[in-house]
Amino acid sequence: MVSVFDAQLSTFERKRFVNLSHEANKAMNLNTYLGLMGKPWKVRDKQDGSYLEEAAEGDADFCVPASKYVVTLDADSVLLNDYALRLVAVMEERGNERVAVAQTPYSAFPGAPNILERVAGATTDIQYYVHQGFSHFEGAFWVGANALIRREAMEDIAERKTERGFPITVYIQNRTVIEDTESSVDLVRKDWRLYNYFDRLAYSETPSDFGSLLIQRRRWANGGLIILPKLLRYCASGKCGLGESVTRLHYLVSPTITNVALLLLMLLPFDERLASVALPVAAISYFWLYGRDLVRAGYRWLDVPRVYALNLLLVPVNLGGVLKSLHQAITGRSTPFGRTPKISTRTAAPPIYVLSILAILAIAAVNALSGAAYGYWTRFGFSLLNCVVLSYVVFRYIGITGVLEDLRISPSKIDTSPAIPIPVMQEPLRSAETASRRAN
Repeated sequence: MVSVFDAQLSTFERKRFVNLSHEANKAMNLNTYLGLMGKPWKVRDKQDGSYLEEAAEGDADFCVPASKYVVTLDADSVLLNDYALRLVAVMEERGNERVAVAQTPYSAFPGAPNILERVAGATTDIQYYVHQGFSHFEGAFWVGANALIRREAMEDIAERKTERGFPITVYIQNRTVIEDTESSVDLVRKDWRLYNYFDRLAYSETPSDFGSLLIQRRRWANGGLIILPKLLRYCASGKCGLGESVTRLHYLVSPTITNVALLLLMLLPFDERLASVALPVAAISYFWLYGRDLVRAGYRWLDVPRVYALNLLLVPVNLGGVLKSLHQAITGRSTPFGRTPKISTRTAAPPIYVLSILAILAIAAVNALSGAAYGYWTRFGFSLLNCVVLSYVVFRYIGITGVLEDLRISPSKIDTSPAIPIPVMQEPLRSAETASRRAN
């Protein structure tokens, strides 16, 4: 038992030191630690605070060991015990010398206690297959919840910058809240590859209420448009084939195009002459493939309409993330990192999102009535379907009590968590324990 659980742990707080980065984002946590690796360091106290300076071996307060590989892991994720062994073996295989990141896109813990968490977890498990498809076309993206990264590759994309007058080495760009996605583009531009391991080796908790899920999914939809110009330059360079270009472009622009198109389809009373047999054929094919993958992931065909309901619920959320990207592109001000809450109570949602869902429901009802009144039966059927689905969303995924609570709360009292909250060790440990019990 001792040999199994015996381990040495060390911690490091970059904001203790004046001359290290104080930026409030996850990327700078990793950037700072990568910059310390392989060197001895001494703490020097000055009038304005403590400084960390490189020192001689015998005069150092501590030394950060050098390593060929680094494992990154989110606080709410759990790895299987042979995670590093398997991925390092892949990295060391002949022909994989230019693999910069090896990962297994994380899966949701099975046995979720409520319907929203279960369905949101299903969409996460589907993404596992999507990322495997990206690998087939050499279009893989780094998914930041867990990864094994090659330090040599990080050095290859490193940039030297200045923050508050101090030199800072940036390996992972922190312009957006999806820093792993932008780093993927930086790596492939330098002829590095990314690899998705097929077995499920990592699991992560799924938000259990609409407020928490909103923060997570809005963050995921934010940043793609900002990275798009860099990706377009890479695609125009001739280094990637058609399959890789289409795959990578789809990954960045789909949150915008898909959600705008779906919103317009629900809101606009389209003419019956626009109806085409291609639309139902495409929809049936899509949902059949989606359902097949759900079953492969351990879900049921009954979860397909539930996933469709969740996608309708998240349309305003995803568009909120897209608008934050546009706001940053116009103003040049970065969006603060919104960490997914890890609390036992319900997280309140901003009223604007709840009102948007109710407004879409009302417009769908009007379109259904007008379609029935004027004999536009395609419009009537589609709008009636969305009315039923959105009603289900309000009752089951948010709850009438939750809707009323969110609409009563002042906007100044919600969604105001700091960009990077001060970590409390008991909370991630408790989260991991809960996740482990669910996995068992």
